[in-house]
Amino acid sequence: MFSLKGKIAVITGGGSGIGKAISLLFARQGATVHIIELNAEAANQTVDEVTQEGGKAFGHGCDVSKQSQVIHTFQAIGAIDILVNNAGIAHIGKADTTSEEDFTKVFDVNVKGAYNCLFAAIPVFRERGGGVILNMASIAAIVGITDRFAYSMSKGAIFAMTLSVARDYISENIRCNSISPARVHTPFVDGFIAKNYAGKEEEIFEKLSKSQPVGRMGKPEEVAALALYLCSDEAGFVTGNDYPLDGGFIKLNN
Repeated sequence: MFSLKGKIAVITGGGSGIGKAISLLFARQGATVHIIELNAEAANQTVDEVTQEGGKAFGHGCDVSKQSQVIHTFQAIGAIDILVNNAGIAHIGKADTTSEEDFTKVFDVNVKGAYNCLFAAIPVFRERGGGVILNMASIAAIVGITDRFAYSMSKGAIFAMTLSVARDYISENIRCNSISPARVHTPFVDGFIAKNYAGKEEEIFEKLSKSQPVGRMGKPEEVAALALYLCSDEAGFVTGNDYPLDGGFIKLNN
């Protein structure tokens, strides 16, 4: 079950964290993986890990917020069966403490970046008679998260885009779903804590971990496992859905 043998997958932000875990798992399940990263070196590091495990992967340096770069990259890749829109950035701030520059940057990467990849990928899917799209949303699209105004905006857009794409292309055998993780322990989280809470790293890590009722952060591999199911043929009846992966955060936090 959940074989991706013969499939070609494009994963944005596949050089670290959740994207890297998805890239490694998809390759283990037989997919040829194309990793799109702003940092080409990070992409190539993941490619090296895939290759060492006997898989097949390629790295592409690309700024997803630039449509011309995205189109050029997808043209270089050619045929694809799966698109995982995972690339994104975070931001701390409320509506009146978020600068126009920061708001625009978050929008350009998180929202426009996903749109650019959809714009490039959907015609390819159409030519191949179908395809699968998985967008990485967030629980911030569903519940209020303190000091995450721009980030929540962007993930709310991803949530809405998922439904729109699923509806528009269902007759063309193109499925589209999203995953909404709570806090997942990635190198980004460690860097964020170190940057913003110097000297209090252990205290803040514990606090963030316990904000999930299950008592810990998620693991990138757990997100990858759900991504694998949603992008596999076994999920052929699944489209237009968002899947919270949140340790009970949405329903059990009172």
